[in-house]
Amino acid sequence: MADGRIIKALSGFYYVQSSGQIYQCRGRGLFRNKKISPLVGDFVAFDISGPEEGYITEIKPRENELVRPQVANIDQAIIVSSATSPDFSTMLLDRFLVLIESKQIRPLIFITKMDTLAEEDKKDIEAYRSSYQQIGYEVELLSSKEPDLLPEMKSHFKDRVTVFAGQSGVGKSSLLNALNPSLLLKTAEISKSLGRGKHTTRHVELVRVYDGWVADTPGFSALEFGDLNSEELPDCFPEMEERKGACKFRGCLHNKEPKCAVKQAVEDGEIPRFRYEHYLHFLEEIQMRKPRY
Repeated sequence: MADGRIIKALSGFYYVQSSGQIYQCRGRGLFRNKKISPLVGDFVAFDISGPEEGYITEIKPRENELVRPQVANIDQAIIVSSATSPDFSTMLLDRFLVLIESKQIRPLIFITKMDTLAEEDKKDIEAYRSSYQQIGYEVELLSSKEPDLLPEMKSHFKDRVTVFAGQSGVGKSSLLNALNPSLLLKTAEISKSLGRGKHTTRHVELVRVYDGWVADTPGFSALEFGDLNSEELPDCFPEMEERKGACKFRGCLHNKEPKCAVKQAVEDGEIPRFRYEHYLHFLEEIQMRKPRY
């Protein structure tokens, strides 16, 4: 019996890294009976059945899991937004942030293609960067050329499992190539007619980057809020979560309730108004969602 971590799943096989070795493993039938599927990122116990082969016998409890991509036990998500082509969207960025916060995953924000902007437009992006930094998010601004900042970012990746998220065409594959040139990932070209890129990755795999692991697959291809409910949404906005104890009513949704600390903070300029407007938009979307039975 040995312990390890699944770093790749392909054609019914799970590739488990354990003590510097990689074992090609099958899953036991008991997982199918329990309707549990091993995921890339899972910590597992397995029986070694031959040279570099084995059978997974146990899946350890998960910290979190994603459906798209199918990865478990993620430490952080790097949200890649582009300054242009596709245009920078705080609404889309906030949607990604909510999804990531709801999974208790640490978000980082990378904004690419900064060198393609006019000076005036750069100031707008830098103002947004300042707003997100004041909330507590880390924001890196990158050029469209091979990102020269990446070697300085080793500390972001060390001992962590990272997924990349973002709209197609923003440069996720280019960033992964810059992080680990041996990946040779195809960069997706933007489809002019659709305004979105073409997915070029087909299976999930964790690859080594700066003493950590990175999932080499697009993240969050579905951006619906799924099972997130109205009461959980405010906790996905850190600037609201930290003020909820100051609201008059417990369980305040920061919408129509009186004596709300969040609404007051918006009026006082302590919470960016665009963030609050996005919050109300997401709240309405969740409340209008048809119940699933």
